[in-house]
Amino acid sequence: MQNSNQNQNMQQIKNPNTQVPKTPQMNERDFVNDILSQEKYMAHAYSVALNEASHQHLYGDLLEIFNETQNMQHDLFNLMFEKGWYKLEAEQTQKIQQSYQQHQGYTNQFPYQGNIQ
Repeated sequence: MQNSNQNQNMQQIKNPNTQVPKTPQMNERDFVNDILSQEKYMAHAYSVALNEASHQHLYGDLLEIFNETQNMQHDLFNLMFEKGWYKLEAEQTQKIQQSYQQHQGYTNQFPYQGNIQ
């Protein structure tokens, strides 16, 4: 059992967890997570607006706001990762190769058979 836990811990990519008080009130992690959720929602909404914008100046303004929103979302994710509130799971090379090969086969379904990279 201990060996299994060691293997699992070796596959996690994370930073030490910054402790926050566990109280009914929102703590720092709750606030940052809430803001990150809002940024994700806004980025999606701006993406839809960009796809539907027909006026060039409006499109330019929306694109600038979208980029700022994306950058803020990325900064918040990095903050949460640095504080140990987000962790990533490392995947085995064999599984990555299998997924790559599986999806590589989908390229023949694209309407244009150009080289996709």
